[in-house]
Amino acid sequence: MTNSTRAGKRERLAGAAVRVLHEQGVEKTTLADIARAADVPVGNVYYYFKTKDQLIEAAIEAHGHHLQTMLDELGRLAEPQDRLKALLRGWIGERDLTAQYGCPTGTLASELDKRDDGLDRAIAKVMGRLLAWVEEQFAAMGRTDAKELAVALFASYQGVALLTNTFRDPDLMATEGARLERWIDSLT
Repeated sequence: MTNSTRAGKRERLAGAAVRVLHEQGVEKTTLADIARAADVPVGNVYYYFKTKDQLIEAAIEAHGHHLQTMLDELGRLAEPQDRLKALLRGWIGERDLTAQYGCPTGTLASELDKRDDGLDRAIAKVMGRLLAWVEEQFAAMGRTDAKELAVALFASYQGVALLTNTFRDPDLMATEGARLERWIDSLT
């Protein structure tokens, strides 16, 4: 087996873990569920990940890689308010998925917080990177209250994600997203 084949299976397993953990939750998900979703024989999972927690950790790393890719793409936009509004549009674009399963990162953070294994801190670091990036955008807009604004934006998104999921109503996220875009425009 070549290194690229091994890396490909490992990445498939981590990607499948992100998806299955989001859809089923941490406690209900088994290694067999993830192996099936990755189209990898369940026996091969143990070659890459000795425990379910190692696979959860790989899923958290995948969240981090996805976040970095997204931030790199958003960074190509010239104005910080455009970057923030593009972030919102990305979230809104996932509203049907959010209505069905909740925010992928937020629900994982909430579930991992109930465990005593340190994985909650790992997902908190990923969310912290996004929060810091949002704060940087507000600071680039000349806002001295950038930290407070970042928390407000992030909290609004997490709150509407919860409501969207609770009521299975993607329109809630679209409505709040439009309101948040107007709010960002009002801050310039």
